[in-house]
Amino acid sequence: MTRIVVLPNDDFCPEGAAFEAEPGTSICDALLASDIPIEHACEMSCACTTCHVIVREGFDSLEEADELEEDFLDKAWGLEPESRLSCQAIVADEPLVVEIPRYTINHAREHH
Repeated sequence: MTRIVVLPNDDFCPEGAAFEAEPGTSICDALLASDIPIEHACEMSCACTTCHVIVREGFDSLEEADELEEDFLDKAWGLEPESRLSCQAIVADEPLVVEIPRYTINHAREHH
């Protein structure tokens, strides 16, 4: 199991969180399984940017983003060099520290 630490986010986990995730799981699935309701408007099909996260530690343990993910990341609010779409970033063996940005470009927020 891989340890994931989520930094505090007023909307999704005000106190922050820490949990274990199975390697091979997407960061998005791991967050949702740990009751952190990250947005995923396209149902994790790499067709939006609502699940954008910034990987503060452990970024190099993730496989590189493919071209489609990179194209969508260019549209994400608050893009940083360690940004990933959590639906596409697959947990490996190295611990991760993840930040969920405060804003997304989702104009019609849905509750999943």
